[in-house]
Amino acid sequence: MKILVVDDDANILQLLSIHLRKEGYIVTCAEHAEAALQKLKEDTFKLAVVDVMMPGLNGFELAEILTSDYELPVILLTAKGQLEDKERGFNSGADDYLVKPFEPKELLFRIAAILRRAQHNLDEKIEVANIVIDKQSYEVVINGKTTILPMKEFELLFLLASRANKTVTRSTLIEEAWGEDTEDYELSLNTHMNRLRDRLRKHGALVEVVTVRGVGYRLEEN
Repeated sequence: MKILVVDDDANILQLLSIHLRKEGYIVTCAEHAEAALQKLKEDTFKLAVVDVMMPGLNGFELAEILTSDYELPVILLTAKGQLEDKERGFNSGADDYLVKPFEPKELLFRIAAILRRAQHNLDEKIEVANIVIDKQSYEVVINGKTTILPMKEFELLFLLASRANKTVTRSTLIEEAWGEDTEDYELSLNTHMNRLRDRLRKHGALVEVVTVRGVGYRLEEN
């Protein structure tokens, strides 16, 4: 798992690199914001640890870019502990804020917690072709436009998208969407799938709900 560390203090970079690598992280260091942005053009990262006080772009400004443009979780490091500085840090989009001096072990705990949350959020959001399905907000974004589906259609779409290009049996869909597998929901499943298919087509989704006769359904990319 790759982590980007940005600090103009070479000693801090070395110290954090040692502790992070001991935990199994792959560490890339940058001595200022411009160097960090260049690294992001060359590689992808799971999280960034950013010092606030740096020449050029400061940590607040860099955090805003990382969180908005790259959707990268950020932990800010600073010698300042005033409430207004913390407020500015969180307003920049940072996920956490650590005041120097700190124990490296505490930073490791916070990194692990943020990465767990990020993984959980990832599990709750699925992207297939030009569709993003967010189970936290129950929104479906198609071609950059948000649409709200009826709840049952949303649940069925999420189930199919989580197994994209694989056939999902009717019994599995009924059991997971309705909570029980009985023939009572067979016709309802057919109706919801037809409506879902029409909605996806209407909104220009580059996917198709394919009927696998006698088995179930499959979501395929066009």
